[in-house]
Amino acid sequence: MNFTIHQSISIHFIKINAISNSSVFQIGSTGSISAQSDIHNTGGYTEPAEPAEPVGEPSIIRLRQPD
Repeated sequence: MNFTIHQSISIHFIKINAISNSSVFQIGSTGSISAQSDIHNTGGYTEPAEPAEPVGEPSIIRLRQPD
């Protein structure tokens, strides 16, 4: 089954509160969106990495509120 969709989209303001690695932000139409996750050992590692250790103090960055 085929559909032909003609769209006219005007966006005057858009606010996105959070984006993560698995986020999908879409404007318009799509046939389908399917999840995909791939893990590749491109370095040829044979053992797990050693645990990470914190370095220095955490940083706090203050952002101003949007107008």
